[in-house]
Amino acid sequence: MDEAAGNDETDLLAQLRRHPDVEALNLHAVDASDRLILDEASSALDAENGAHVVVIGDHHGALTLGAIARHGLAGVRTHQDRLLGERALRANAARLGVGGFTQLELTPELVDGARLVLLQLPRSLDALDEIAGLVAAHADPEVLVVAGGRVKHMTTAMNDVLRRHLGDVQASLARQKSRVLVASRPRPADERPASTWPRSEDHPDLGVTVCAHGGVFAGSGIDIGTRALLQRVDAMPMDATSALDLGCGTGVLAVLLAKANDGLTVTATDESAAAVASARATVTANGLQDRIAVVRADGADGVPDASVDLVVLNPPFHVGAAVHAGAAHAMFAEAARVLRPGGELWAVWNSHLRYRSTLERVVGPTRQVARDPKFTVTASTRAAR
Repeated sequence: MDEAAGNDETDLLAQLRRHPDVEALNLHAVDASDRLILDEASSALDAENGAHVVVIGDHHGALTLGAIARHGLAGVRTHQDRLLGERALRANAARLGVGGFTQLELTPELVDGARLVLLQLPRSLDALDEIAGLVAAHADPEVLVVAGGRVKHMTTAMNDVLRRHLGDVQASLARQKSRVLVASRPRPADERPASTWPRSEDHPDLGVTVCAHGGVFAGSGIDIGTRALLQRVDAMPMDATSALDLGCGTGVLAVLLAKANDGLTVTATDESAAAVASARATVTANGLQDRIAVVRADGADGVPDASVDLVVLNPPFHVGAAVHAGAAHAMFAEAARVLRPGGELWAVWNSHLRYRSTLERVVGPTRQVARDPKFTVTASTRAAR
């Protein structure tokens, strides 16, 4: 371990970066909830070796690397939903000379036999339910879950979700606008809900079945922004033979595109592990595995330049909890990169964001297809290179 890693974990946390995730003055690699979780779990970490420690939801490595640096652990298992979070953890570890962790999917292997789970509370109650159910079913019977977050994002419903699966849930005092929930005593299998993930829902109006894991946006429903874009599928180029659903979520846009055009093959990408697992289940449920490939990727990583006829996109307008246009702008640039000259980007976005000038500059001539007070749908034609 190098000199930087030899400092205490507080100094190490101060050196963490978000890179390769979006970096800006109002975006941080570490927050007060990371520090509170580590402090509340300190005595339990002292009592465990790394093989029994699991970290879930670490944003950019603070929990994983902080625990390892303070307690000299090895063999820590960690899961992050965001691909850029995974990459930031690895980048921070390499830069600071800290090792001792393995990155895994959100599966029984992740929590098998775990005695201590450090958890950044997800915003979604469904995501928390899926995680808590997995811990209760597969962790050690003596497991301790130390789950924290910013008070403004926490609700008493989180306590209720944890209690469905773990019999004892206690809340800490707040510190620096953060709080920790400490949960233990997994309920017996006959006293807790059976796992139902991924959940599926039929949408007869669209002729599609949507499948969703707990951490995916909109669940097995269809959000109103995506519906606004879906209403325009028939107006999209029918001579397209290749398409990209960029930031695919549950994959519903990819499925409806493939259903509308028998000659179309679709690549669906998302950096969220929950989204990719959901989209794959959605594609399978609709029998389109031979025409839709779902890939976990940062933007359109792996899609060749100028190789796609059509891109569809419902971009996020925030990064984590912060409102920030960086993610959407990056996705517009990715769409421009992969579109063939004359190919089209069809996007839906919150009307107040006024992205049209950005789309004109980054992609090419842009026309408004539909607009209401909430959402605007645009079609941008890729200018010749």
